[in-house]
Amino acid sequence: MKHFETGIILMAMTIVSFFMESCTKNTNQVDAGGNSAKSTWTIIQDKILTPTCATSGCHASTSDANYVQHNLLLTSATAYDNLINIISKNTSAKTAGLVRVKPGDYINSLLYQKIDCQTTSQYGALMPLGGPNLTLGQIEFIKEWITKGAPKTGTVVDESILANNTVCRQDFVPMQAPAATEGFQLAINKFTVSPNTEREVFVNRNTPNTSTVYVNKFIMQGRPNSHHFVLYGFQSSTLLPPVNTLRDLYNSNASINIFTFAQMQNHIFLGGGTDVNTTYTFPAGVALKVPPATALDLNAHYFNKQTTNLTGENYINMYTVSQANVVKEAQSINFANYNFSIPASSRKTISTDFTFDKAVTVITLTSHFHKLGEKFQIKILGGTRNGEVVYENTDWEHPLVINLTTPILLKAGEGLTSVVTYNNTTNKIVNFGLTSEDEMNIIFGYYY
Repeated sequence: MKHFETGIILMAMTIVSFFMESCTKNTNQVDAGGNSAKSTWTIIQDKILTPTCATSGCHASTSDANYVQHNLLLTSATAYDNLINIISKNTSAKTAGLVRVKPGDYINSLLYQKIDCQTTSQYGALMPLGGPNLTLGQIEFIKEWITKGAPKTGTVVDESILANNTVCRQDFVPMQAPAATEGFQLAINKFTVSPNTEREVFVNRNTPNTSTVYVNKFIMQGRPNSHHFVLYGFQSSTLLPPVNTLRDLYNSNASINIFTFAQMQNHIFLGGGTDVNTTYTFPAGVALKVPPATALDLNAHYFNKQTTNLTGENYINMYTVSQANVVKEAQSINFANYNFSIPASSRKTISTDFTFDKAVTVITLTSHFHKLGEKFQIKILGGTRNGEVVYENTDWEHPLVINLTTPILLKAGEGLTSVVTYNNTTNKIVNFGLTSEDEMNIIFGYYY
């Protein structure tokens, strides 16, 4: 009887073992030696995305500081579905027809474009932002996985590729300045970003032209780990910041430098954004008028998540055209609502209409509000497109800048509407003001 029972038990264990082994083989491949192997996607998640991308402050949580900018979580529970054939928030990538991962096509996969340091990216900062670049083996492994159809299961790439631990590197070579007859260059010279920190700086430069010139193209360049690079003019020429002096937005204790912050309220947006290596050309016949020795503020922001110092460095080339070739002079949009209040402990949406007194063509839009701002929309006011949302931003520190491929044509009396939602989490009423404890509601941009 005991032998019979023992036989039944052994048979049951064999059956359970068989089914367990079958289940295992359904989710993993078996290598040439008969050993169970992780799927290629699991390797990418465990060895690349989880340790380098799904980290605090980056792509780990909806509460990460930059989540509103990219809307991308790369945790093991979400990464695959958030990547495959998903349209990115990156404006340049959308315009170019890229998706985050396009199975079979790594060239048109934004993920690959964002990690390959040997490709001059047109889609914003190289990733991982602030951390060391991926290795050549990791980049090739992801490239091959995409080429093989980017499957979630199955082993489709040889894991030995990861043995190449050479960190991807591209030496930074400052771009040449234009010839004096073609334009001029301004720069934020080398500065240090300490380990495990971030740094945002400004430098006021005077343009070198001794007579009025007309600029029709900007080319901008920045080192890796630069989150944004922006060019500003000044609304008022009085009380300008010192020339050629590096100014920090944050003090050493991470508090806002109120002097630098106050100077920011005098800004007029002129160009740039989160893509630090970019070119912007005005439409044919349109140019920006730059008087002699114009004060321009250069602004760069860098992240450093490494244990060693990083170097920050940025350049902008401004190319000029003859006045005879300028049919329309680019004008700055500076539509501001100075009269509003947000009750304590409440969420409030404020709509403000702004009109032009003549027919205009709007070619660039961006926005400005402070830390209580949740969403900034711009709508067309009047005409056949009345009420159409043409702009939306949710990142108060690094507002979206859009250069309109289809310009907005407005007649006299038509204009733009700002629709701004604030969440006042403080216990006091907040009004328009210049400090970080106040709020703003401004549309910036270009028109002619």
